[in-house]
Amino acid sequence: MAYTISVTDTNQPDTSITFPVEADQTILEAGLARGINLPYGCQKGFCGNCRAKIQSGSVDYAQQPAKLSDDDIAEGWAFLCSAHPVSDVHVAVALVNQESDIEKRILPCKVNSMRKLADDVMLLQLKLGEDQSLLFLPGQYIDILLENGKRRSFSIANDAQNLSTIDLHIRHVPGGLFTDHVFTDMREKELLRIEGPLGGFYFHEQQQRPLIFMAGGTGFAPIKAIIEHLIAKGVKLPLYFYWGARARADLYLHELAEEWTRQHPHIHYIPVLSDPLPTDQWQGRSGYVHEAVCQDFADLSAYDIYTCGPPVMIQAAEKAFAAQGMDKAHFYYDAFDLAAANEA
Repeated sequence: MAYTISVTDTNQPDTSITFPVEADQTILEAGLARGINLPYGCQKGFCGNCRAKIQSGSVDYAQQPAKLSDDDIAEGWAFLCSAHPVSDVHVAVALVNQESDIEKRILPCKVNSMRKLADDVMLLQLKLGEDQSLLFLPGQYIDILLENGKRRSFSIANDAQNLSTIDLHIRHVPGGLFTDHVFTDMREKELLRIEGPLGGFYFHEQQQRPLIFMAGGTGFAPIKAIIEHLIAKGVKLPLYFYWGARARADLYLHELAEEWTRQHPHIHYIPVLSDPLPTDQWQGRSGYVHEAVCQDFADLSAYDIYTCGPPVMIQAAEKAFAAQGMDKAHFYYDAFDLAAANEA
């Protein structure tokens, strides 16, 4: 039997969110699966980060969390990671809406799987320890900590629905200390250490304006995480996604983006190639991706714009978009510095 959960965000008491919970789900599992930024930590009932106040309704536990006393329960407190509703439930909790809401952590992990998305792009999936999870906002990144004291930054490419794994899109930089290892020597079950989440690039929940997303190359990774978050949350704002690359093979998850448009009429996908190969037989848009945006939107004043990619793309876009009315307060970006200086 499914029940309805109503959540009041204590950071914004006038805001209430509802979602269903199936009989075999905890409130945390169901909320994250629908893009609700509920707080969490260990997911095992140990840390108490997911503690929330029940305003009405009842929950039950397969095993009462050790840190949740009988007095806590009598006062209406619940641990959302372990709580199964036995009625419709209304809870109050501080939702995670900005990077300051999240504690940065260093965690061990292992390589769970590896799959080439293109000749020079690897999908690297990391699995956290059995009692570990990473709370993050879609769009943020992690640092991989190397033994020589150096670190490499990569955006998280998945939404927060699967709490124990992290997807990264790794582009091979020839001669790069870490990416050479990924493409030649790395094997599944290799142990790594990560630090995160990091960065201020994420979706600003309070905004309700039409959306333009623009990615360059593997800048697709955080854009993917945000769009999948919006889909899970049921956000229906008009959304235009521009993906710029050199040749067709560089659009390494082109079919996924096309699937978004088939499943969700409010999402529009515009791939743009700057230097398509003759063998690509490309019939789509060509040129620089930011120029395609400018061609399609003479007035950008009403849009929130999220972009991720090489610094030169970000700089050109900011200048061109401002000339067409963009409010810089609504321009959110993450500049990938893929220069060899960061890898060599």
